[in-house]
Amino acid sequence: TYSSAADTVKERKRLTSAQIIILGFSGVILLGALLLTLPLSSRSGVFTPFEDALFTATSAVCVTGLVVRDTATYWSAFGQGVILFLIQIGGMGVITVAASFTILSGKKISLMQRNTMQEALSAPSLGGIVRLTGFAVKATLLFELLGAAALAPVFCRDFGAKGLWMALFHSVSAFCNAGFDLMGIREQFSSLTAYAAQPAVNVTVMLLIITGGIGFLTWDDLRTNRWHWRKYRMQTKVILTSTGLLLVVPAVYFFLREFAALPLNQRVWLSLFQAVTPRTAGFNTADLTTLSEPGGYITMALMLVGGAPGSTAGGMKTTTLAVLLATAAATFRRREDAAFFGRRVDADAVRNAATIFLMYIVLFFGGALAISMLEGLPMYLCLFETASAIGTVGLTLGVTP
Repeated sequence: TYSSAADTVKERKRLTSAQIIILGFSGVILLGALLLTLPLSSRSGVFTPFEDALFTATSAVCVTGLVVRDTATYWSAFGQGVILFLIQIGGMGVITVAASFTILSGKKISLMQRNTMQEALSAPSLGGIVRLTGFAVKATLLFELLGAAALAPVFCRDFGAKGLWMALFHSVSAFCNAGFDLMGIREQFSSLTAYAAQPAVNVTVMLLIITGGIGFLTWDDLRTNRWHWRKYRMQTKVILTSTGLLLVVPAVYFFLREFAALPLNQRVWLSLFQAVTPRTAGFNTADLTTLSEPGGYITMALMLVGGAPGSTAGGMKTTTLAVLLATAAATFRRREDAAFFGRRVDADAVRNAATIFLMYIVLFFGGALAISMLEGLPMYLCLFETASAIGTVGLTLGVTP
């Protein structure tokens, strides 16, 4: 009896997977904030106020991209390196990075560690979780290096040898859907507006955003089943379908309405980029303050939806939106269960989707209301800001600085 009671106490003291993930992220954020406060991290060589360093570290680890200090002009090379390191950890996931070091060291992965890795990657089962983690690390590094190689010619042409660092920084930031940029050396907080009609930069950044945003589980399924649609998991089909619709429909709207007065070439690139970037990336090639209110609200909706589960993107996830729409469709058609591609959606998935959606809406409106009341700002600006924050996007109408 005593042994049983002692085991129960130990079980209660043991951290859950969710608690480990939260503590891991919190620890990395705190360490990053402390490093960013050092004089070595700022260009002027002064201590950075802790609240500014904490905000920046949080934004980097949570791959958000909202900043109170321009990344290029305020932070030194060391500070930018710290930010990039935090973005990489946040994009891949603290647990994934820690697990990869354990795997490389040859140590055995415990059952508790496997459970935590499953939670971190949103994997459907424990089976093959170590292999999936290794694949996620390799795929991340491969895509980022390819992106850097594609961006390097343009940035080296414009910035000389420094263009190599800028190519790597923007490639990692884009794949991790972070939105941090180093273009402030031209104009502070300008993001990629100078490359609004530049094909190489637009295509590379958009592909990196989409690649990181559809998730490692999706890429693993595509690789395993060799592009055979019928063999894909239901989740993969839902992610690919919803992602395609969320890219095409907004792009058509932006092309026909928001950028209709611009030359065709610039109009096409701006429309495509503006449809891609709100899905938690945070870069912008257009001046967002020129968007009409309908365009702004469409952008907010895209920011709230975000990317796919187990990806570098944030938001409530494309699968959450898809489940809610399928449930509504089943209700209108008086069917008992929602379904995708001939397969029934589990009731737990519907409940989870409804809970996540409610949580996002409450934080979205509640956060905007709090900022509006405390700062005396228009509600529209505050809604845009909180949608960007909770979706970990990084777009702003000028409120953050």
